[in-house]
Amino acid sequence: MEIFRSAMRGVNANKLRSGLTMLGILIGVGAVILLVAVGNGSKIAVEQSLQALGTNTLTVQSGRNVGTSSYSTDLTLDIVEALRDKNAAPDVKTVSPVVSSTQTLTYAETDHSSSVIGTTLDYLQANNSKISSGEAFTADDLEQAHRVLVLGQTTVTELFGRADPIGEQVSVGGQMFTVIGVLEKKGSSGFNDPDDTALAPLSAVQRALTGYGPVNSISIEATSADTVSAAQAEVTAILNTKMHVTGTNTPYQIRSASQLLATRTATAETFTTLLGAVAGISLLVGGIGITNIMMVTVTERTREIGIRKALGAPRRVILTQFLIEATMLSVVGGGLGVAAAYIGANFQITGITPVIVPSSVFLAIGVSVAIGLFFGSYPASRAAGLRPIDALRYE
Repeated sequence: MEIFRSAMRGVNANKLRSGLTMLGILIGVGAVILLVAVGNGSKIAVEQSLQALGTNTLTVQSGRNVGTSSYSTDLTLDIVEALRDKNAAPDVKTVSPVVSSTQTLTYAETDHSSSVIGTTLDYLQANNSKISSGEAFTADDLEQAHRVLVLGQTTVTELFGRADPIGEQVSVGGQMFTVIGVLEKKGSSGFNDPDDTALAPLSAVQRALTGYGPVNSISIEATSADTVSAAQAEVTAILNTKMHVTGTNTPYQIRSASQLLATRTATAETFTTLLGAVAGISLLVGGIGITNIMMVTVTERTREIGIRKALGAPRRVILTQFLIEATMLSVVGGGLGVAAAYIGANFQITGITPVIVPSSVFLAIGVSVAIGLFFGSYPASRAAGLRPIDALRYE
C-alpha cells in the first residue's frame, strides 16, 4: 500500500503532464473500440439488408463471355416456363422473369432516376418485399399490360416527399404510369439501395419501355433455405438443356443470396480488422508517450531515488513503484477511452450505427495494462538500477 500511495503521489505531482499522457491512451483505446464497432455495425447492416432480400433465392443472369457460338445466351420466357415445371424442378417454389432498366421518373416538377423492374407477382414473395400502403399489381394487370407502379420508400421520398403517392400519375421514361402501392422499407446494404426501385408488370415494361425480347435475369425462390443447393442443381440442369450446353463453360451465372451474404460478411470482417489495426497504431503512439513521460519522471526524481536507496529501499520497491505509475496512467486512460467509445457509439458514423463488441472492450483494457507494463518497464528498470552515490550527486 505504501508503494501504491507513493505511485499516486508521483502521478499527482504533475497533473497536466499525467493528463496529457492519459489522453494519448484514451484516444488510442477509444479509437480501437469505436472503429471496430463501426466495422461490426457495417457487417450487421449488410447481413440484415441481405436477409431482408431473402436468403433462399437464386438469381440467373446471362453471361456472354463464352467463346462457343453454338450456345444460346438469351434468357427467354420459354426457359422461365421450363423452370416452373414441378417435375423437373421440385425444389423450385417460384420463378420470376425480370426486365430491369434505369429510367427517369417525373412527378410534377421533380425528376428522379431509379431502377424500374418489370416482373411477375411472385417476385415480391421471392425477394421478401411487402406492401406498406396501397396494393400490388394483379394477374389482370400483368395480362392486360396495365401501366401501374409499386414504388420503394426512397423513390417515394425523392418524388413525393411526405405526400401520399397512391393514385398519382408518374412519367417513366416519357410514359405515364399510375402509382398503386408502396413497398416497406428494407434499408441500405452499404453497396446499393434496395428501396430505390419501382416495380411494374413485366408486360407493361416491355410494351412501354424496353421492347419484347429476352429478360435480363430470372429470380428463383427455393422451397426453403435448406433446399437452395438442390434447387440450384435442378435449375442448372434445365438451363444446360435449354441452352444446349455440353461443356463446363456456361453462358449464364447462378448467384445464391446465401453465397452473396457469406461473401459480403467476409468482406465486412476484413474491413473491421483493418480498421482495428489502423486504430491500434494510435495505441502504440500512446504507449511511446508513456515511456517518454516516465523517462522524464525518472530524471526529475533521480535524487529522490538515490536517497531512498541510500536509506535501504530495495531494487524491487523502486521498480514496482514506477511500474505502478506507468500502469496507472495507462489503465485510467484506457478506462476513459472505453467511456468515450460508448458515448461515441450513440451517434451514427458515415451512416453506420456502431455496435460495440464486448470482446474489443476487454481486449482494449488488457492492452492498456500491457502497454503500461511494457512501456513502463524500461524507465522503471533504469530508476531501479541507479547507483545511490550517482543519484545523490545528481543536480
